[in-house]
Amino acid sequence: MSAAVESLLRIGDNGLVLSHRLQEAVGRLPILEEELASANVALDLLGQARLWLALAGEIEGEGRDADALAFFRDVRAFHNALLTEQPNGDFAFIVARQFFFDAWHYQVLRALSRAADHRVREIASKALKEVAYHVRRSGDWVVRLGDGTEESHQRMQAAVDELWPYVDELFTDDDVDVAAHAAGVGVLHAPLRAAWDTLVRDTLAAATLTVPPASKWPQRGGKQGRHSEHLGYILADLQYMQRAYPGLAW
Repeated sequence: MSAAVESLLRIGDNGLVLSHRLQEAVGRLPILEEELASANVALDLLGQARLWLALAGEIEGEGRDADALAFFRDVRAFHNALLTEQPNGDFAFIVARQFFFDAWHYQVLRALSRAADHRVREIASKALKEVAYHVRRSGDWVVRLGDGTEESHQRMQAAVDELWPYVDELFTDDDVDVAAHAAGVGVLHAPLRAAWDTLVRDTLAAATLTVPPASKWPQRGGKQGRHSEHLGYILADLQYMQRAYPGLAW
């Protein structure tokens, strides 16, 4: 598999897996408006994932379309970051996971909107408008919960602390990232860390939350295909119909 294809799969898989996690949460969120907003964010990420996976399949040239890549790959062939597959905890956990991802996703799409490949630029530019809303929304929730009641503050701080070890992976580049960037279809993530840090630290400060210290045991490996036990359960649900009835169409 070329670095270009794997890089596009990484972007698509992040959206696909996190969309699934958000869909799981719909039906048990605290207010009706948040049910609708989370469902819309999940649909945005799913639509973006479809475009990235379709482009990956086109460049790969082996006849796999977006559906084939979503429904007929095993766990080790998925390349999403570990953050996206973490299970839904309480609402504060869902908010923290989404905010960390949105803040990173926005920076990645901004960089990709200037990529050499015009197809990458077009998808990133379209998605950037949606993700600009995502990051404002999740950031607002971080502030509301962190600067809310004593209980909401404690839960928000606990969620930030628990998810902090998954942040480093978002900004760790490997040979695939370097090669994809050189080919004009990928982005180097390490240079994006400063902008992410500024946004996240400013938001946490507004929320009266404490920025955790650097993790002694950062969690990495998802984008290389080394996942937590959670992704297998996601795929068992996500891929069930096509695995049971291959070629099924609505």
